[in-house]
Amino acid sequence: MEAGSGVHGPDIRVILNAGSGKQRGSERADELRALFDHWPGRFDLCLVSSGGRIEGEARRAVAEGFPTVVAAGGDGTICAVASAVAGSASRMGVLSQGTFNYFSRSLGLPDSPEAAVAVLVTGEERAIDIGEVNGRVFLNNASLGAYSLILERREDIYRRWGRSRLAAFWSVVLTLARFRHPMTLKVTVDGEALRARSPLVFVANNAYQLDEFQLDGADCARAGKFALFLAPDSTRVQLITFAGRLALRRLVADRDFQLCCGEEILVETTRTTRLVARDGERERMTAPFRFRVRHGALRVLVPPESA
Repeated sequence: MEAGSGVHGPDIRVILNAGSGKQRGSERADELRALFDHWPGRFDLCLVSSGGRIEGEARRAVAEGFPTVVAAGGDGTICAVASAVAGSASRMGVLSQGTFNYFSRSLGLPDSPEAAVAVLVTGEERAIDIGEVNGRVFLNNASLGAYSLILERREDIYRRWGRSRLAAFWSVVLTLARFRHPMTLKVTVDGEALRARSPLVFVANNAYQLDEFQLDGADCARAGKFALFLAPDSTRVQLITFAGRLALRRLVADRDFQLCCGEEILVETTRTTRLVARDGERERMTAPFRFRVRHGALRVLVPPESA
């Protein structure tokens, strides 16, 4: 743990994921120290080499009474810190260093490190809704089925070819070309039940991400509800076509997926455990899978309206 010094201003602890971004963790840490030297207040930096330690370090920061706990990394890092900060006396700051950065972009946070650090000191608080599945927090989306396999393939491709949007899309194509096991489901949305056979259950909480892909359902998220997408049972060729339409922003509700909106979703499957993807991270959970919206549960620093 390393600290900068100052006389006034908020106390800030930054949880920096050494594995996020294209720079080495030590280089990014040095850059942040230099940027925070321009601002008053106490700045603590925790450089974490293992993604599995991020949530624990964030909980430690909350327990130690830091008013602001900052996630420096991709959406998975931000989700882990949010899990610790949600419902506490602390607020969350964000220094995005991921590939897509949907969460930070949805809040209008700046891309440049200088401007992002300024928001941590001069920004305003905003209470936002977060999602939860079986007690585990997510900010952008959570899913069952093919998407978990896509994430596994994506990490392998990233290791070989580097992080890029093209590599991410290629991981989708390769995974769906080999996908064989659709799920038999009973899905209950705000008390209304339906049965389906589907390769993918995708629960979205971020309207910005849906707008980015020109998908229906963004209005659900803006209204404080989930947008639930069920992909139809399909052949591998049809699944690849689905991926292509997604990349070209040409998916259409009722033709390419079934869309439901609701605050509470229960997904029951024929298997007792499944991998669940939350904001790009995978975790095995026990069925049934209960999704709920936690309204205003996370306070986040955003640019001041006067900026």
